[in-house]
Amino acid sequence: MNYNFALRTIAIICFLFTISLFPYYANAENNYDSLNSEVNINDGPYICWENDTTIMILYVSENNYVSSRRIVNDSITFKGLYYDSLTTYTIFNGLHKPPPETYRDVAKIFAVSDIHGEYFYLVELLRGAEIIDSLNHWIWGNGHLVINGDVFDRGEYVTECLWLIYNLEREANQQGGKVHFLLGNHELMILIDDNRYVNNKYKKGIVKKSRIRHQDLYGPDMEIGRWIRSKNTVIKINDILFVHGGLYPPLVDSGWTISAINRMARDFLELRSSQRAFHPRAMIMFGSLGPFWYRGFHYGKENRYPMVSNDEIDGILEFYGVNSVIVGHTHVDEITRLRNGKIYAIHIPLDELGYFQGLLWESGQFYKVNPKGERIRLTD
Repeated sequence: MNYNFALRTIAIICFLFTISLFPYYANAENNYDSLNSEVNINDGPYICWENDTTIMILYVSENNYVSSRRIVNDSITFKGLYYDSLTTYTIFNGLHKPPPETYRDVAKIFAVSDIHGEYFYLVELLRGAEIIDSLNHWIWGNGHLVINGDVFDRGEYVTECLWLIYNLEREANQQGGKVHFLLGNHELMILIDDNRYVNNKYKKGIVKKSRIRHQDLYGPDMEIGRWIRSKNTVIKINDILFVHGGLYPPLVDSGWTISAINRMARDFLELRSSQRAFHPRAMIMFGSLGPFWYRGFHYGKENRYPMVSNDEIDGILEFYGVNSVIVGHTHVDEITRLRNGKIYAIHIPLDELGYFQGLLWESGQFYKVNPKGERIRLTD
């Protein structure tokens, strides 16, 4: 009897132990967080400028670190060298210039935010909205696509997202359209060496195998690093303002114009951490009251995110000469019209909704759009 009881006890313990592991194994696909993971890592390209005419193309292919040197005169076009062989990359010689900050007479605008490395969900949405075709080429003519910050961190396909946006930017320009990649707090974090949310795929892949620090993969000698450093923090299209986090009213009152914000953000990114730590405006710009982190359009939180009043919202709109502000950063269940249409919140929690939504503006109306291309007009 005691022997049988012992066997039953051991069986129950084993069963409970197995059940306790189920959540781990149920989510083990591409589990880069596992220290013993044998998942094959494919990543790249990372393009490093050795000098004015020579680039190094870096990859991790099937867990192997590989590199290739190429000469660039005016430009170079090449097919992906490994897992990305269906993708074509075109790189131009020279630095990227900051794009304009204000655009008028735009016929249609589509905005999506907080992608966080979820490449396949982004592609699904852009195809459904008929912005790209089945080969991920631009087909939206003179439309403007706004990536409202936070492409980096969390997900496993940040590199693919970045190159998709990079390529679409060039293709849109050729058709009279535009792609705007705005800086979010996670772009900021990567550029100033805050790697808290970097997916382990990158830490155990390109970083470990190349011995290049993650932030240096986006440094000023890297093609994507140069490109990102040229980007704006705030832009105005027609009578709509786009910013990742929000705008703290006292900063607006003190004269933080669109140009001033974009210029300061670029300048402060080039400061050393010891300089940023004691620079009054840099501390504000990159702090909880700055445009990357501010959540006061949604709620107040002690002294970190003072809640904006309706009168202050009106003051912000008047100062920038707009009717609406589009923000990401703060979760909403789905794209939401706030403050009588003065604010539109577009950060969708993908893990809860199961897909991305985009915000479409066309003919003076706002719509939320799903990956099936269905439009729902946003009204009170």
